[in-house]
Amino acid sequence: MTPINEVKRCKPWIEDALSYCDGTHAWEDIENGIHTRAMQLWPAPKGCIVTEIVVYPRKKIINIFLAGGELDQILDMNDDVRAWAKAHGCTGATMTGRVGWKKPLKPLGWKVLHTQFAKDI
Repeated sequence: MTPINEVKRCKPWIEDALSYCDGTHAWEDIENGIHTRAMQLWPAPKGCIVTEIVVYPRKKIINIFLAGGELDQILDMNDDVRAWAKAHGCTGATMTGRVGWKKPLKPLGWKVLHTQFAKDI
């Protein structure tokens, strides 16, 4: 389980990212999701990612739906998130984000899928 001090340390980055979610989640929802393990917090020294596993009828994916902090720090977590997702039975990944993510994600193998980014893992 993610230590509570890491959740609190990442709160400003998470709240900044939540400002782009159009009201789908509030800080309390994320905090509860991490506590109940429905969501995963990926803390780093200069940023963080919040993920969730989504199970569709024919595919299990990891969805990266919040990220905040320094871009390089977030991109550096790509391989760790991918390995963890694969170990948990995921065969794909999606990322919900602004169009500006397209350029930095492309070298990592992500492609645009509607308004999300996706790649096979």
